Amino acid sequence: MQYRTLGRTNLRVSEIGFGGAQVGIPNYMETWDPHGQREQRTVTEALNRALDLGLNYVDTAPGYGDGVSEEVLGRVIGKRREECVVATKLSTYDRESVMASAEASLRRLRTDVIDILQFHGGIYPREDVDLILNGGGLDALRKLREQGKVRFLGFTAELPSGGVSKLIATGEFDVMQIRYNFTYQDSCDFINERGVMREAEAQNMGMVIMRPMTSGIFQRLMPQVFPQLADADLSGFLLNYVLSNPLVDVAIIGMRRAEEVERNNALSDDMAARLDLEEIHNRFFPSAA
Repeated sequence: MQYRTLGRTNLRVSEIGFGGAQVGIPNYMETWDPHGQREQRTVTEALNRALDLGLNYVDTAPGYGDGVSEEVLGRVIGKRREECVVATKLSTYDRESVMASAEASLRRLRTDVIDILQFHGGIYPREDVDLILNGGGLDALRKLREQGKVRFLGFTAELPSGGVSKLIATGEFDVMQIRYNFTYQDSCDFINERGVMREAEAQNMGMVIMRPMTSGIFQRLMPQVFPQLADADLSGFLLNYVLSNPLVDVAIIGMRRAEEVERNNALSDDMAARLDLEEIHNRFFPSAA
C-alpha cells in the first residue's frame, strides 16, 4: 500500500480508503442485506484484511444505512483504533443536531475521537452554506475539536458548485472530499489549471476523492459499446487514472470482501501502471524548433 500526506493535517494516509457506503446501504451495487450476519462477517473480514495490509483510511457516515455502516466498521475500529484514520460525516448543519450526531457516531464507531468529521453535502446551495457558517454548524465543529472529540474538520461535495468554493475560501476546513474520476473531471481542470481541487490545494487542504470508479457506470457501459473490452481491467484503469493525479491524497473505494481489498492493494503498489495526466490532457503539440 502506498501512502500520501493528507494536506495540512500531516496525517500519513493510505492512498486507497475503505469506503463505508456499500457496507450499510441495502442493495447498493449488488444484492446486499447490511443487517445480515453473513454480510457483516464478510465486511469485518475485509476491514481486518485491509488494516493488515496497511490500508488505514476508513470513511463512513451515519447516513449509510441509518448508522449500520458505522456500527459494523466500529466493531473492528474499536479493537484496532491506533491503526485507523477514521472519517465520518454529518447530515445536518445546525449546532444542536451536529453535536448530537457526532456523539452518536462516536458511540457507534467505538472511539473517543473522530479524526475527520465532515459535513455530508451534495451541492451546497446558498442557504446551506449560510447555515454552516453563520447558523451554528461550524461553531459546533469547533466546539467538538476543542473538546478533543474531533481532530480535523472537512466537508464532502458531489458537485464543484459555488458553495464549495466559498467553504474552501473560509480556511476553516482541513479536508475536502469531492467527486472526481475519468468520466467526471469538472473538479480538476488540467488544461486551464482551474477547479475546486486546485482551490483546495492552495489552502493545503487534504484531498479525498469519492466515486473514483464511477460507481460502476463506466465498467457497465464500455463492454456494451465495445464488446472487445469485456475482459479488460476497466476498474484498474479508472483507479490508476485518479491515483495518477498529484492533487489526490485518498481515493475512497467501497469494499465488502477481503479479495476486493487485496486486489485494490495490488493496484496501489503497481506504480508502473500510473499515467502521465499532463501528457494525456495536452491537446496541443509544441511548435517545431
